[in-house]
Amino acid sequence: MSRLVILPEIAIDDGELEEHFILSSGAGGQNVNKVASAVQLRFNVRRSTSLPDEVKRRLAALAGHRMTKDGVLVITARQSRDQQRNRADARARLFDLVRRAAVAPKKRKPTRPTRASKERRIEQKKARSRLKKLRSRRMGD
Repeated sequence: MSRLVILPEIAIDDGELEEHFILSSGAGGQNVNKVASAVQLRFNVRRSTSLPDEVKRRLAALAGHRMTKDGVLVITARQSRDQQRNRADARARLFDLVRRAAVAPKKRKPTRPTRASKERRIEQKKARSRLKKLRSRRMGD
């Protein structure tokens, strides 16, 4: 059985992927009406045994509207007239999504502004205040 290798520790079996070929709109002339060249790739993230739980959570967040309520990720590829190119495009997009989900975001370390940056901010505020004060003086005073 073939596998889609994302990282050395993450690979998706082809058995977990479901491909449906559908009619595509757009360029292609009469061919568009006859040949199902668009690909709809379905991957059930919730039932997948290939992905760790934290990757599944991040993938669900990244997928957005492409994820169904049942936890199925649906990717539709219809850029090309060729079915094999659309198939490769759908798999590449799945690969990219899972790869991005596999990278854990860095924890934010809370920092405080330095003394010098506080002083610069106060100086800028004072300069702005002086400028506005100069503008507000009336001619007869």
